[in-house]
Amino acid sequence: MLVLINTDNHVDANDPVVRQAQADLGQALKRYASEITRIEVHFHDANADKAGANDKQCMLEVRLRGYDPMAVTTTGATLAAAYHGARDKLVRTLERRFSKLRETVRHNPFDSSGNTR
Repeated sequence: MLVLINTDNHVDANDPVVRQAQADLGQALKRYASEITRIEVHFHDANADKAGANDKQCMLEVRLRGYDPMAVTTTGATLAAAYHGARDKLVRTLERRFSKLRETVRHNPFDSSGNTR
């Protein structure tokens, strides 16, 4: 699983949150590591140097083997809040996606007896 980190001109790439994102995502998504080919992390500061509430943004784009890419975005007052919100949202989204895929595999629409595989 490859993790790419991108920042805009107003986000310091040496920020501890940015530097820890790669290891943290590897840990948080290790359950799905065999299905994920790449994750792109985008940090963005919407207001640049101006102060503002919820002006930090984190977008996580995940590419799964054999499926279309998925992306989640969260804003927050700090980079940490935006990142953690996006990470948690991505985990929930992946859990939901794989849960639905497992249900589809177990359900046989052509079996009139109601049996599952």
